[in-house]
Amino acid sequence: MLRTHTCGDLNISHLGQTVTLCGWVQKSRDLGGTTFIDMRDRYGLTQLVFNAETSDAMREVSRELGREFVIKVTGKVVERSNKNAKIATGEIEIVVAEIEILNAAKIPPFLIEDDTDGGEELRAKYRYLDLRRAPIRNNMILRHKMAQEVRKYLDGLNFIEVETPVLIKSTPEGARDFVVPSRMNPGEFYALPQSPQTFKQLLMVSGFDRYFQIVKCFRDEDLRADRQPEFTQIDCEMSFITQEDILNTFEGLARTLFKNVKGIDLIDFPRMQYADAMRLYGSDKPDVRFGMQFVEMNDLVKGKGFGVFDNAELVVGINAKGAAEYTRKQLDELTEWLKRPQIGATGLIYLRHNADGSLKSSVDKFYSEDELKKWSAAFDTQPGDLVLVLAGQTDKVRKQMNELRLEMGTRLGLRDKNTFAPLWVLDFPLLEWDEETERYHAMHHPFTSPKPQDIAMLETNPGAVRADAYDMVINGIEVGGGSIRIHDRELQALMFKHLGFSPEEAQKQFGFLMDAFEFGAPPHGGLAFGFDRLCSIFAGLDSIRDVIAFPKNNSGRDVMIDSPSTIDDKQLNELKIKTTV
Repeated sequence: MLRTHTCGDLNISHLGQTVTLCGWVQKSRDLGGTTFIDMRDRYGLTQLVFNAETSDAMREVSRELGREFVIKVTGKVVERSNKNAKIATGEIEIVVAEIEILNAAKIPPFLIEDDTDGGEELRAKYRYLDLRRAPIRNNMILRHKMAQEVRKYLDGLNFIEVETPVLIKSTPEGARDFVVPSRMNPGEFYALPQSPQTFKQLLMVSGFDRYFQIVKCFRDEDLRADRQPEFTQIDCEMSFITQEDILNTFEGLARTLFKNVKGIDLIDFPRMQYADAMRLYGSDKPDVRFGMQFVEMNDLVKGKGFGVFDNAELVVGINAKGAAEYTRKQLDELTEWLKRPQIGATGLIYLRHNADGSLKSSVDKFYSEDELKKWSAAFDTQPGDLVLVLAGQTDKVRKQMNELRLEMGTRLGLRDKNTFAPLWVLDFPLLEWDEETERYHAMHHPFTSPKPQDIAMLETNPGAVRADAYDMVINGIEVGGGSIRIHDRELQALMFKHLGFSPEEAQKQFGFLMDAFEFGAPPHGGLAFGFDRLCSIFAGLDSIRDVIAFPKNNSGRDVMIDSPSTIDDKQLNELKIKTTV
């Protein structure tokens, strides 16, 4: 090794030792007769001293060192006179006797420090420099620790890690596939897997009753803070189990990660029906760190001559406790925020419970004081509270109120990143109607089993059929989801029928799976965690990008390597492909 220690190793117990360190120049301070240099590697930072009285030649060399020079130094560990309690090596420094410049460096395009001056696009272009910064590096270390804990926990429960293919068959369900042309089979294409779904089910048919994989998945979909075109799942499947077994197993995994990585004991994992989540929060992934549950108001407000309420399918409100002091200007700003195209509300009604106990509403002329008191009772308001009300078509207004609830939670400081509120959401609808294609789509995927007691409704009322499906939600983020799978060919064929597949199409796309079911498929089910999302929650981040070493931007581009890019005509000819761009 070129070094005897790392830049995070040394402390007061090493006084008097001669050591050799390697790393990067973080910063330099020339104080006349003495030069101090902070030297960094992935383990930490150590202060180097170049003193003219000790070695004038060494000090002259130190003056040539710029930021990010790669150097090797040898010297004696001495006690610092001005100790730095903020770093592990803050009690000592190295008096340098020998130095070797291993590689000079250009001036970096942004400061490689915790608080950098580099914008997101610039740091993405030079991601290899951004990864030198402690916050990003610590995210990568956190991700590594979490992956190790996952493997340790699942191995302890007899799960087997099995790799599944990356070049697979394109299927029509779910997001768009990324496709890969086959040179040896002209005109035919592989697809990159959106998940290993069918393969893990085939592993259950094969008798591997407990499978997992920390696996790359690919979806060609529009991007946002918690999506990337390539992402990582903790993918798991189990045989001979019930839904309860799966919930307990992976609740245990979440508890283990929080305990061993963050030192936090997760006590409660409440369970909520999908229907209740939508009714009370307007979301299938509610943030339950705070209350502010929806209160439906139809019985209180209709028939009083106020058209907005009378003509609405649903009138619903929330109690923003302590927000009664919001000014008219703040309420107008909040109304404009709700009217943005992303949310699409048409207006906002409020009821203010003033500090003196009086009630004031934006629709006073339609509702008497006694009627407003009924509003207050329904929301259990206290002096200082503010009721916010929206009206409209049920599904739309619930989504709008969900956005408003989350925004008020943020504004009122109720969404603390250091507070963790997990939740299971259960019994999703099996199918959802798509107006554009005028047919049902699987809410999760076409291999999800309906509740046994609901199977008969597939023929009479498919939209009412519930799935044996479940999501784990933490702080309003879906971190994992899964289901009990169909393991019977006849039921799987019936599911494909209700999804609009002809028998021939079902056989062509998924015949391999249905054929496998005829050779003794066990009851099975599973769950996949979004590993990037889990890591971002643990790191206290809003985006998954900074827990991924080399992420893409919102356009799906890697601006560092300039990808995707065109390929030359020779490659296109070999693949028998013509472009029309």
